[in-house]
Amino acid sequence: MQMERVQPAPTSLAVMCPVSFRLPTISLSTHSPSVPADGTRPEGKNFLEEIVEDDLAAGRHKTVVTRFPPEPNGYPHIGHAKSIVLNFGLAQQHGGRTNLRFDDTNPETEDIEYVEAIKRDVRWLGFAWDEERYASDYFEQLYDWAVQLITDGKAYVDDLNEEEIRDYRGTVTEPGRESPYRARSVEENLDLFARMRAGEFPDGARVLRAKIDMAHPNMKMRDPLMYRIRHATHYRRGDAWCIYPMYDWAHGQSDAIEDITHSICTLEFENNRALYDWFLENLGIEDTRGARPHQYEFARLNLDYTVVSKRKLIQLVDGGHVAGWDDPRMPTIAGLRRRGVTPAAIRDFAERIGVAKANSRVDYSVLEYSIRNDLNTEAPRVLAVLDPLKVTITNYPEDGAETLDAAYWPHDIPKEGTRPLPFERTVYIERDDFAEDPPKKYRRLAPGRSVRLRHAYIITCDEVVKAADGTIAELRCRYHPDTLGSDAPEGLKVWGVIHWVPATRALPAEVRLYDRLFRTPDPEAELADGETFLDRLNPDSLTVHAHALVEPSLAKAAAYDRFQFERQGYFVVDPDTRPDRLVINRIVTLRDTWTKQITAPPVQKAPPPPPADPAPRPAPPSDPMEDYTEEQRALVARYVDQLGLDQGDAVILAGDLPLAQFFEEALNASTDPQATANWVIHELMRELKDTPLETLPFDGPKLGALVQLVTDETISTPIAKRVFAEMMKYGEPPADIVEKQGLRPITEADQIEPLVQGLMQNFPDKVGAYRAGKTGLLGFFVGQVMRATQGQADPQLVQRIVREKLAL
Repeated sequence: MQMERVQPAPTSLAVMCPVSFRLPTISLSTHSPSVPADGTRPEGKNFLEEIVEDDLAAGRHKTVVTRFPPEPNGYPHIGHAKSIVLNFGLAQQHGGRTNLRFDDTNPETEDIEYVEAIKRDVRWLGFAWDEERYASDYFEQLYDWAVQLITDGKAYVDDLNEEEIRDYRGTVTEPGRESPYRARSVEENLDLFARMRAGEFPDGARVLRAKIDMAHPNMKMRDPLMYRIRHATHYRRGDAWCIYPMYDWAHGQSDAIEDITHSICTLEFENNRALYDWFLENLGIEDTRGARPHQYEFARLNLDYTVVSKRKLIQLVDGGHVAGWDDPRMPTIAGLRRRGVTPAAIRDFAERIGVAKANSRVDYSVLEYSIRNDLNTEAPRVLAVLDPLKVTITNYPEDGAETLDAAYWPHDIPKEGTRPLPFERTVYIERDDFAEDPPKKYRRLAPGRSVRLRHAYIITCDEVVKAADGTIAELRCRYHPDTLGSDAPEGLKVWGVIHWVPATRALPAEVRLYDRLFRTPDPEAELADGETFLDRLNPDSLTVHAHALVEPSLAKAAAYDRFQFERQGYFVVDPDTRPDRLVINRIVTLRDTWTKQITAPPVQKAPPPPPADPAPRPAPPSDPMEDYTEEQRALVARYVDQLGLDQGDAVILAGDLPLAQFFEEALNASTDPQATANWVIHELMRELKDTPLETLPFDGPKLGALVQLVTDETISTPIAKRVFAEMMKYGEPPADIVEKQGLRPITEADQIEPLVQGLMQNFPDKVGAYRAGKTGLLGFFVGQVMRATQGQADPQLVQRIVREKLAL
């Protein structure tokens, strides 16, 4: 198994939070009204945290002990991740302990492979268990306790078969009937149970049942099964046993043996709690503290566009619908890891959706938000072309070549680091970035139009060369030599910035684009006659670009290194990578491409808690558009569908119609809707606070013009924020402020070189350390120059000069 490592920037500073909007936390927690010593509770705690803190405060427990009890019959999935975070998190939060206990009571489905997968996944998520336990270690004790119940007349051996037991159980409206074998004597039951253990009877011939109440309103209490006969080899116990305990029989007693204080299960086990308590009470079992464990239930995770039933996941694997348990489309932790999702993103997702007492469904976009939010500051930016289209730059020397210095990080990520990017006469661009007959608002390359190549020059398309079949084979363009790191010349309109790779130095790669596994949010809902969840599989969940090209800086990339391919999404190097060919998986797109028509909230509202809850508390509303008008909902749909905005940003803008109008006006002067939305939400709204929008000293087009200055790389983001502050005071056009205050980027080497020389004189020890091999100090010198110029210096030029001077 290859170890995972994240691709670091060559030079990096301490990671700080980027200036970016964070979606409102979508929590399904049930919170009580606020009230510490006087009965109030701090806001923000879920009901399990409240229970634990109440128990500790009341002295019912001195130490919190939880357990994560997976059955080793499959790989853990995203629902288990929520349980792992909850169980380990509760114990860690209160200085307690957590056991990893394998509920291995079914020899026919369990395997050591699954045990190792579970252990590996728990560790990968960042948790360490205090003790490793197995229910199979308790088989002898459980058998003795079963004998005790038989002796006390509270359990009996039943000869009814499975179908007869089901028929005798009754219904929710009708009581069950007692088995004709229920009246067996204690002696006969003890004899039969001993013979069951000795292997005298075939599978299914007899079972051991608790003698409770066949008319009980809780059907779980109608003489539940405790043991069944299974002549199968157990992966740990071999052939030592041929009778195996049922989950409900082993559960509570195992918790008591391990001194578990808070036994946390998912909601489907709520009715089992009465049985859990009945066994402990009738056995008189207490743990070493003289107390009994207690079971608490929370809502399981139901994630849209996938399934989280291990039985169905096994069907996907065994049926060849996916490439295994770690297929990146699978909701398994192994699949998410191979897809490139980080442990931090999964932990954030688990915390974001909260802990509920009522079942609900969670939109897949909530998980994707956590993934993007984590990768934004962790994945360096590089260039890749998935569907290459050749571009020949006709006025560039045929044997010419130069090396550009390209930043790994955008201006709003407080990290330093660059890589060399070769530029030459022939490059490849994305085929979708050219249109022979461009539609309205098309902001890329077309005949006669100009675009900037990212980190490089502006080019203009002069000629389209077609193959014999009529497809476009090549574009012939000219470049504008004076546009490297500087503005477009007067009269030249630039229609956007596109990515590219050099033709002779690019690396071949197979890029796998993974998407949602199913076509519908709930693959099991409203199935037609004869239809199964497998009929809802998304045929486009995997698209392979076998002839993609990536920039040469990825030559040393290793498995699990993560990158953002600019304008494409976040990607990870797959373990299938070979020395001669990279294999790369898409982790997630840059924005949600599935939300086209918004008719439901990201997290659907949970139904109210069941009446049996002694103190039901309503969950907070989870629909961010609950009170939106049809006009506002239509705006959200248009912003996401037509403008490609992040869903959370679209919801915020549409929530305030005057703000939405301001945003629309800003778009008249900007070519980048998402960047414009970012400025409106992160900068403008923060400054406005409770101030009315109409009091602003500038209008929407002026803000759009500011955004366009950044988009065109006329000014940097730090400079733009200084300009914005001036606009807030006086309302002047941004271009006028830039000119008046001399805020254009410093792009002349003779203005930067003296600063670098001065730094080297002031920090000779750091110069010596850099030259001795501590190359990470490059970021120190670059940062000092950027601070000295208040962010005006061209960072690429600064890094080139610093490297040159330090290399002398």
